[in-house]
Amino acid sequence: MAALFGARVRRLRMAAGLTQAELADKVHVVSTRITQIERASGAKPTRELARALDVALSADDLLVELWPYVYREAFPDWSRKFMEYSERAVVIRQYAAHVVPGLLQTENYARAVLRVGRTLSSAEQLEERVALRMGRQERLGTADRPELWVVLDEAVLRRPVGGQTVMREQLGRLLGAAAEPDITVQLLPFDQGEHDVMGGSLTVLTMPDGSEIAYTEGAHYGQLIEDPDEVRSFALTYDRLRAAALPPLMSLDMIRSVMEDNHRGTKVPSRSERRRLAQEQLQQSGGGRLRGGGRRVPRGRRSGP
Repeated sequence: MAALFGARVRRLRMAAGLTQAELADKVHVVSTRITQIERASGAKPTRELARALDVALSADDLLVELWPYVYREAFPDWSRKFMEYSERAVVIRQYAAHVVPGLLQTENYARAVLRVGRTLSSAEQLEERVALRMGRQERLGTADRPELWVVLDEAVLRRPVGGQTVMREQLGRLLGAAAEPDITVQLLPFDQGEHDVMGGSLTVLTMPDGSEIAYTEGAHYGQLIEDPDEVRSFALTYDRLRAAALPPLMSLDMIRSVMEDNHRGTKVPSRSERRRLAQEQLQQSGGGRLRGGGRRVPRGRRSGP
């Protein structure tokens, strides 16, 4: 796709009678950048540069429409294939263990999540990934939008990704999304205990022909499952999670409750405060004091002579 994009830029540039240096001047980059793009070498173009080239070459959005496919080449094969399936799926069922799924993330929340990615090499790449994620959400507003069913682990609500302000905005986004007719949000509370997907997240996609595909993901890896027997097993696992989760209305109440706690600025005790409280509790219960790394020292023993 990068080679195709470069070939289109070269053809349009030559049709416009522009040299590489002249085109570079129009889009405010050095001429070697145009050379890299046309040869599909070096860093891939940003979305902003693709848009600038499109305008400068009167490409009628051709380059802008090609850009997401060019950029996806930076992702592993299984990730690109999953994104392609997702864009065609008629039903998307997701369990999220740690963060809100990308389709329901706010821009600020997405930026905070993507900022900690191990594969990021620059601030420019971060903004590209944020733009791509926001672009994937556009399908939820179209006539062929999929039915989306999301089960969130309680940890997703409790971890203030991006800080309290960003998290309140994100919780508000979840409440708004759950009001849509094709979106269902459920919460899996901590007190449900262990389950089969504790180590990561799970997505089950239903395609237009009725076939299903599963996708599991950890912090730094993902796996696409297409074997029908394995997919059926993962779909059953998802159904069990959905059955164990709170009903939709109770789930929304829980989101509102956490949002209100964030609004009040609920304060988590610092490590030193937690240590002090632990020492007080030990003293009140007749135990020893804590020292060093938290080891209990029996009453009556001294560290010195």
